[in-house]
Amino acid sequence: MAAQEGESAALGGNGAGSPSAPPMFRGVPALALDAKGRLAIPARHREVLAPNGTGNLVLTADPSRCLLLYPRDAWEPLQARLMSLSSFDPKIRGLQRLLVGHADDVEVDGAGRILVPPELRRYANLDKRVVLVGQGRKFELWDEQQWQVETTQAIAFPADGLPPELSGFSL
Repeated sequence: MAAQEGESAALGGNGAGSPSAPPMFRGVPALALDAKGRLAIPARHREVLAPNGTGNLVLTADPSRCLLLYPRDAWEPLQARLMSLSSFDPKIRGLQRLLVGHADDVEVDGAGRILVPPELRRYANLDKRVVLVGQGRKFELWDEQQWQVETTQAIAFPADGLPPELSGFSL
C-alpha cells in the first residue's frame, strides 16, 4: 500500500491514495514540442491524465496567452458554469468566446503525446521549448521564455503590493 500511495503522489495525485480523489498537478517540467506540434506528457502524469489508456483532455486558450490543459471530467463542469452566465455582458461573452471557442478535445496517443493544434500554438506563441506548469486540477502550457517573464514578474511583488486575500498568508 505504501508503494501505491507513493506512486499516487508521484503521478501528481493528492497523496490520499484514493482513485476517486481529484488529481493535484504540480511541478514545472521543461519540455519540447516536436516538428508536428506534439507534446510528450511527462510519464508521472500520464496515468492520471489518461487512465487505462483513455486520454480525453481539453486544451484551451487562457487570457494570459498560455494554454490550459484539463482532464475532460474537470473541464466539463467549468464549461457548463461559464456557459450558464449571461452572454449579454460583453466581458462574459468575451471570456466564453476565448475559453469555450478555443477549446479543443485532444487525446494522449500510444506514445504519451498530445497534438497541440496549430491555432492554439499560434495563440500562445509556442514554438519548440515549452513548460507545463501544474496548477492543481489543470496544467498551463507556456512558451519557455514567456514563462521566465511571468516568473520574474511574480517574484517582483513589493512588500505592500500583495492582494488583501494573502494578508497573513505564510509558507
